[in-house]
Amino acid sequence: MTEDSQRNFRSVYYEKVGFRGVEEKKSLEILLKDDRLGILPPHHESHAQVMMYRKEQYSDVLHALEVVRFISDATPQIEVYLYMHRLESGKLPRSPSFPLEPEDEVFLAIAKAMEEMVEDSVDCYWITRCFVNQLNSKYRDALPQLPKAFEQYLNLEDSRLLSHLKTCCAVSTLPYELWFKKCFAGCLPESSLQRIWDKVVSGSCKILVFVAVEILLTFKIKVMALNSAEKITKFLENIPQDSSDAIVSKAIDLWHKHCGTPVHSA
Repeated sequence: MTEDSQRNFRSVYYEKVGFRGVEEKKSLEILLKDDRLGILPPHHESHAQVMMYRKEQYSDVLHALEVVRFISDATPQIEVYLYMHRLESGKLPRSPSFPLEPEDEVFLAIAKAMEEMVEDSVDCYWITRCFVNQLNSKYRDALPQLPKAFEQYLNLEDSRLLSHLKTCCAVSTLPYELWFKKCFAGCLPESSLQRIWDKVVSGSCKILVFVAVEILLTFKIKVMALNSAEKITKFLENIPQDSSDAIVSKAIDLWHKHCGTPVHSA
């Protein structure tokens, strides 16, 4: 990613949660006034103190989980983030052995990808938590509509490909959760996710639809050669990684083609 014209996900997201111009490998030193996710107060002079409180809060929640022996040194870091999130949300299960909820799987997938983007554990937790909260609040009503939008735009781009999916009864079995709930975490490499999540954070979850459409267009020959919903879904859940950057670039072009310049459109 280049600097100003193509800021990556990390820098954009740091701005949204209250930090501008901060590299992911540095401590969060520069604070700004605009805070769309409610992490920082509107008064700039309070930011440094609030960040100290956030770090203390992280340490306190972490310590609480250790005291009740919910986590140990052997607990994977992304699971630590999950239990911290559940505790702060008042939804901590009685035991870590309890089966995970679907929403937990989403959190873990996003946290795992975020770990590759953000080095500091405190920053990683807060950014993951706020990103997931944004999906669950701002996009709560929009996300369930994305499969229908996907079908609509795929039909516009390649009706024959959509007809093949329908013939194979694959439309309803496509990996929508991977695409739209996990925002392609676990499907695309982090370098590609940064560009997609940048758009989501900036105000549009519809970019997810065009990434899904472009995946189908990119692998059209392969998909057309598969004759069952199971095979199609399995392939789409494990697409080759070498063309991910090109897929995202073309998806962004499709996004602009169909939606103009939808900087803040849902």
